[in-house]
Amino acid sequence: MSKTLTRADLSNSLYKQIGLSLQECNMLVDAVIEEICTSLEQDRTVKLSSFGTFSLRKKKQRMGRNPKTGVEVPITSRTVLSFNASNLLKSKVNSALNGKGVTPTA
Repeated sequence: MSKTLTRADLSNSLYKQIGLSLQECNMLVDAVIEEICTSLEQDRTVKLSSFGTFSLRKKKQRMGRNPKTGVEVPITSRTVLSFNASNLLKSKVNSALNGKGVTPTA
């Protein structure tokens, strides 16, 4: 299984590529993530060109079923975060996975 990309990995990548201090890179990554979070908290869509779009979706209340008991239970209305990858990102990922002999899933 592949390694997970972390904030520290992003900061280290910036540090190597841009040459800012590691502390400045950490602050930069944190500022970008904080701006994305703040925008979403204000119910705004966040679109990152060539990457994808983060948006909030409101889901209505519905009836669900407990899989163990089969008893119907109401699932309350809620807001969910969704991410839609751009076509460019999808094609890059698919090309990379196809080159490794990995079949991408839906």
